[in-house]
Amino acid sequence: MANQVQDLTPDEVSKGVAEGRYLLVDVREPNEVEVEAEAYPYGVVVPLSTFDPKAIPDPQGKEVVFACRSGKRSVTASLAAQAAGLPYDKHLAGGMLGWKAAGLPSKVGG
Repeated sequence: MANQVQDLTPDEVSKGVAEGRYLLVDVREPNEVEVEAEAYPYGVVVPLSTFDPKAIPDPQGKEVVFACRSGKRSVTASLAAQAAGLPYDKHLAGGMLGWKAAGLPSKVGG
């Protein structure tokens, strides 16, 4: 069976995080989060350049959702996690660009 990645909308992710159902894993590089001062509220940063699925914090019953700037690297991260045997098959379609377009808040500096 081929690995698959499920697209979630910014509103679905925001609601899921607020309800405690999702752990948002931002796979952008630290300079994108800190220098550009745009971070997801409540996201954890695990950069794709050094991506190790074992570096993802224990989701403690939550579903892991990957996110990036536009939605491409988050798919790559999800597929890499699945290849490592983890059931992480969700990502934020549109990434931070979609998040901001939906009017959702970002925080300053990772």
